[in-house]
Amino acid sequence: MDLEWDENKNAQNIKKHGIDFNNIADTFDTEMLIKRDERENYGEDRFIGIGKIKNIEIVIVWTKRDEKIRIISARQANKKERKSYNDKTNKN
Repeated sequence: MDLEWDENKNAQNIKKHGIDFNNIADTFDTEMLIKRDERENYGEDRFIGIGKIKNIEIVIVWTKRDEKIRIISARQANKKERKSYNDKTNKN
């Protein structure tokens, strides 16, 4: 999977959320909950995914550009997002 991002945006994300885009690639290889981001018109399709990295649920916002996934942001999932992820991915 080919990921890309803006390095300045990554630095801002690390400062704000403590998550480095360099460390999230494996999340795309795990089970994720994905939905289209329809909060506003961005001029491109954006997606919101909840997945796991090192047993921590994270939320990633991204878009696809020229067959690459362009990371926009990443943060720890909140309590509601963690519950939703675990309810839908835990097969009992």
